[in-house]
Amino acid sequence: MPRIIAVSNQKGGVGKTTTAVNLAAALARAGHSTLLVDLDPQGNASSGLGCPRDRVAFGIADVLLGLEPLSRVVVPTGITGLSLAPATPAMIGVEVELVNLPNREQRLRLALAGLPEPYEYVIFDCPPSLGMITLNALTAADSVLVPLQAEYYAMEGLGELVRTIAAVRRSTNPRLVREGIVITMHDARTNLCRDVESQARSVFGSEVFTAVVPRSVRLAEAPSHGKSIFEYEPSGKGARAYADLAAEVHARAVAAGAHRSAVG
Repeated sequence: MPRIIAVSNQKGGVGKTTTAVNLAAALARAGHSTLLVDLDPQGNASSGLGCPRDRVAFGIADVLLGLEPLSRVVVPTGITGLSLAPATPAMIGVEVELVNLPNREQRLRLALAGLPEPYEYVIFDCPPSLGMITLNALTAADSVLVPLQAEYYAMEGLGELVRTIAAVRRSTNPRLVREGIVITMHDARTNLCRDVESQARSVFGSEVFTAVVPRSVRLAEAPSHGKSIFEYEPSGKGARAYADLAAEVHARAVAAGAHRSAVG
């Protein structure tokens, strides 16, 4: 069974899609077969891998609405070992349509159960909200990875997300855990960034990844070229940060698997 990780933060502009795309790319480059699922109606994860949503015949919206199996919408990317379930313009109306469908919180989980490809990791790029699409992601996921921007208001939105995770555990997915928090858009030269990082590590301890994603023009430029940071600037600090993050994520997955085996 793959390790399913939802990259989520209801606050926009925190590096969520950048993290989903480059974490998925880093895992694939490290030899772990990975599927990236673009659940954000903006479709930025898809276009960031050279698959703009207006050029896709079928996408994850068709899967959530029961029109197509997930295997039909998955496409390869330019990165060996990385596949993509892209977004299409139809994603814009999915949030409303899901409300009236049966098993509305379970549709993504059920779709993944029928996926024949033996992926090691599945990464969800969630919308910047806590609506029905995100609820589907949290119901299907094993864990939630939270990008936390190094800015003054960054900690405020975490409380609502933590409460949502707890509610999902009580209702639709008791196995859901917090994968961890990754500090993004970090500039070590500023007191503010250092203070936010210090506060996050003080409150959440080892849940905060050691890897810190720097503020980088190259990370911001790469999606406009339809590339991950590893194709755009493979030797830069952004690529190093996401490679380090992927290594930590994999180490935690291995530890979690060993724990489950010991308990079982």
